[in-house]
Amino acid sequence: MAIFLLNDKPLFPPPHLADDDGLLAVGGDLRMERLLEAYSNGVFPWYSESTPILWWSPDPRLVLFPKELHISRSLKQVIKKGIFTITTDKAFEEVIKNCAVVHRKGSNGTWLTDEMINAYINLYKAGYAHSVESWQEGELAGGLYGVSLGGIFFGESMFAKISDASKAAFVKLVRSLEQWNYTVVDCQVVTGHLIRMGARTISRTQFLRILKAALGKKTARWGLGF
Repeated sequence: MAIFLLNDKPLFPPPHLADDDGLLAVGGDLRMERLLEAYSNGVFPWYSESTPILWWSPDPRLVLFPKELHISRSLKQVIKKGIFTITTDKAFEEVIKNCAVVHRKGSNGTWLTDEMINAYINLYKAGYAHSVESWQEGELAGGLYGVSLGGIFFGESMFAKISDASKAAFVKLVRSLEQWNYTVVDCQVVTGHLIRMGARTISRTQFLRILKAALGKKTARWGLGF
């Protein structure tokens, strides 16, 4: 299939026109209006400094329904012992900059460019992007960040300096999303550790149907804390 070249308008072609790898479009920019339009259509940016901005809508899509969260016995013990203190939106910039030095979902090299980091910091300041942090003895041990719209949380990246730190943050996030009546966590593409935590693949068509319904819920700016 043809790959679409974006212009100045923050519009995207229908996601089902993506190629077999999920690549839908090239170009455009990362201003807030375009990013929100992308997520609202099941599309996300993923590229490196050596490429133009690439926009993806993979099929199948990895998602986690909050009620299906699976916590291993060892992770339950970590959480029970209170090894980590979990917070929300306390260190967004520190989290995303740490995520920039880890590998992106099975790819090689750094994918979070300065342009990407600044774009998501802007989303955070506007109340759309959020971070969950794991602390140990006052030091950031791990965390994750993503975008929240309606009843869906789009997970973007996570990192851990200490084993299980990001997993503990993820568990706290998912448990809280279930309490807040979120529909689903979009995990984007398949990773083994998320599969082990209860995530599963669904078709793009099914994901877009779930997305449409989830966007009907009011977008919370969070601030609820954990």
